[in-house]
Amino acid sequence: MQMNVNGAEIFFDVVGAQLMPAGDELAARPTLLVLHGGPGYDHTTLRPYFDRFADVYQVVYLDHRGCGRSTAPQETWHLDQWADDVETFCAQLGIENPLVFGQSFGGMVAMHYAARHPDHPAKVILSSTAARFLLDETVSVATRLGGDRAGQVARDFFTTPTLSGYDLYAEVCLPLYNRAPAEDGAAYRTWAIQRPEVTVHFFENEMMEMDLRASIAAISCPTLVLGGAEDPVTPARCSEEIAAAVGANARLEIFEGCGHGVHRDKPDEAEQMMRAFLAQ
Repeated sequence: MQMNVNGAEIFFDVVGAQLMPAGDELAARPTLLVLHGGPGYDHTTLRPYFDRFADVYQVVYLDHRGCGRSTAPQETWHLDQWADDVETFCAQLGIENPLVFGQSFGGMVAMHYAARHPDHPAKVILSSTAARFLLDETVSVATRLGGDRAGQVARDFFTTPTLSGYDLYAEVCLPLYNRAPAEDGAAYRTWAIQRPEVTVHFFENEMMEMDLRASIAAISCPTLVLGGAEDPVTPARCSEEIAAAVGANARLEIFEGCGHGVHRDKPDEAEQMMRAFLAQ
């Protein structure tokens, strides 16, 4: 399904009903809004894993503007707009106080949205993401996991992002992202629509100078910060910085033996933790 949101055509998909029979009534279920990473990938990178939450929640996926099946002018590809799209998207669909999960870039969008609209989300889960990009830390972890070439490829791509550098990074560094094979193999990457021009644009114009630490102190809802101890792109220190910046509303959980997206390396443990947090 597609809907115009702030001048962008936003694609979204829904798993599970909002209203479910409960005795003689129909009970409304909370909405879990799932925000994908990238930017440049689409929501299918998080499927089918998060479909399982449709037993309790209405699960809503969207493709951020410019990503996947969503379109928008290039000049609107920036974090303020991506964050405000979340609030407008919910308003237009009548979603109140959503539970929001953000993975990687989606976590950047989620935390920026929650800081700009602190009364809007009920809870936020920030998974393998960063309030600022730690280049030296990223290169260090990539080198430890993949050797000097991986570290150099990472440094070159993030320092001077190009489309050719994107292809080389995907070849050399993406295989280092996770320690265990995904439940669905490599399907989540083969399914996805990739738009590397969005990735390069964001890295060139915003991500390398981004620092959200001061602003995310405004997040007022309960926030679960998930990180992998062996994440080569948003290292565990990034998760620690987010939790420290959010303050008393944040809970930090670092998973040993996990890389980028703990739900991929330890799916059962991650599910158990997220369900407990969302249900509290």
